Amino acid sequence: MSDTETASTHTPQTPHPRRWPVLGLLGLAQLMLILDITVVAIALPHMGTELDLDRAALTWVVSGYALTFGSLMLLGGRAADLFGAKRVVLAGLTLFTAASLAAGLATGAPLLLAARIAQGAGAAMLSPAALSVVVRLFDGDERNKALGIWSALGGGGAALGVLLGGLITAGPGWAWVFFINVPVGLAVLAALARILPTLPKAAADSLDVPGAALVAAATGALIYALIRAGDHGWLDALTLALFAASAAACAAFTAWQRRTAAPLMDLRLLSRRPVLAGIFIIAVATALMVGVFFLGSFYLQNHQGHGALMTGVLFLPVALVTMAAATTAGRVIGRLGARLLATAALVLAAAGFLVPVLWSGTAAMVTGVSIAAAGLGTLFVVASATALGSVAPHEAGVASGIISTFHEFGASTGAAAVSSAAAASIATHTPSAAATGFDNAFLVATGIAAASALISLWLIPVQMA
Repeated sequence: MSDTETASTHTPQTPHPRRWPVLGLLGLAQLMLILDITVVAIALPHMGTELDLDRAALTWVVSGYALTFGSLMLLGGRAADLFGAKRVVLAGLTLFTAASLAAGLATGAPLLLAARIAQGAGAAMLSPAALSVVVRLFDGDERNKALGIWSALGGGGAALGVLLGGLITAGPGWAWVFFINVPVGLAVLAALARILPTLPKAAADSLDVPGAALVAAATGALIYALIRAGDHGWLDALTLALFAASAAACAAFTAWQRRTAAPLMDLRLLSRRPVLAGIFIIAVATALMVGVFFLGSFYLQNHQGHGALMTGVLFLPVALVTMAAATTAGRVIGRLGARLLATAALVLAAAGFLVPVLWSGTAAMVTGVSIAAAGLGTLFVVASATALGSVAPHEAGVASGIISTFHEFGASTGAAAVSSAAAASIATHTPSAAATGFDNAFLVATGIAAASALISLWLIPVQMA
C-alpha cells in the first residue's frame, strides 16, 4: 500500500505515524522561504554595486518578494483547500526552486526583480498549504509543540538568513544566496513527494482571482508609497495618492469578499478576536524583524565599515536568541497565556530597539537587536497559537493563508518603512556617514513595539493559552 493510501485511513484522533518527519521536511521548506527574505539583506550592498541598483530598487528586491508572497498567500490557502494541500505544496516548491535559479543568473534589475516575484508566487503556494498540513496532522499539546518548532524555524530563519548571507556573499558571491535553494529544494521536493500524506480536501468552489488582484493592488500601492516617502517626503502629492489608492483597494476587496460566492478570505474569521489578535501580532513581529535586519545590514556595512562576512557573524547572537525564544515560548505559552507573553515580548523588543539610539557603535546595535530578538522570537509562537488554536480543520487552509499573508505584509512594509526612515544614511556609502537616519529608523521600531504592547494587552483575550 502506498503512503498516500495509508494516509487516507488516518482520522484526526489517530495521529499520522510520519507526522514528525513530515513536519521536519515542511519546516525545512518553510525555512528556505523565510531565509530568502533576510539572506538577501546582507547581499544588498554587493548587488547594488554590481547591478547598479539605487535605494528604491534595492528595497524592491526585498519588498517585491515579500509583497508577492503576501498578496497571493490567501489564493494559495484557498488553492490548498480546493486542490489538496499536497499538490499545492509540491507545485509551490517547484516554482520557488526554478525561480531561485533564475534569480542567481540575473545580470540586471529586470530579471532579478522578475525572478523575485516568481519566488514570491511559489512561496505563496507552499507556505499556507504546508502550515495547513501541520495544523491538521497535529492536535492538542502536540500541536502547540509543532507550532513552536514551526515558529522557531520561521523566526530563527529570519536571523540565520543574515548569517548565511554574509558567509555566502563573502565566499562564492551574492548569486549563491539564490543558487543554494536549488539543490535543497530538489531534495526536499523528492522526499515530500514520497511521504507527504494526501489529506481530505475542504469544500471550495473556485479561486477568487479578482480578490487576489485587489489584495496585490492594495499592498503594492502601500509599499510604493512607503518607499517613495523616503525620497519625496510623506506629504508628497503622489505619495498621499498612493496611500489613498491602497485604502480604496482594501475597501473594494472587503466589499467584493462580501458579495462573491467563493471569497478569498472568510471575513467571518476576522470577527473572531483570537484570529484578529494573531494576525496583528504576526504582522508587527515580522515587520520589526525584517525591517531591522534590512537596516542592520546597511548600518554595519556602510556606516560601521564591516565586510559581509563579519556582518553575518555579528548577527549570529540574534539568530540563536530568536530560535531559543521561540522554542521556549512554545513550551510555556500554555501556562503563562498568550496575552501576558505577547505584552512582555513587545516591551522587551521596544527596550532592545532603543539601545542603538542611546549608545552608538557595533556592540550597541548587536546587543540591542539581540534583546529585541528575544521578544520577537516569542511573538511568532504567540501569533500562530492564538490565531490557529480556535479554527476548525476545514478552515485550516484559509486561516493559515491569512496568518501567512500578514506575515509577508509585515515583511514588505517593515523593509519599506525603515528604508524610508533611514533613506539618507542608506544612500551614503561611506563608513563615516552620519547616523541620524539609522537613529530615526530605530526610534520608529521602538515606537511601533511599545504601541503594539498596549494594543496586545487590550486585543488578546485573557483566556487564550
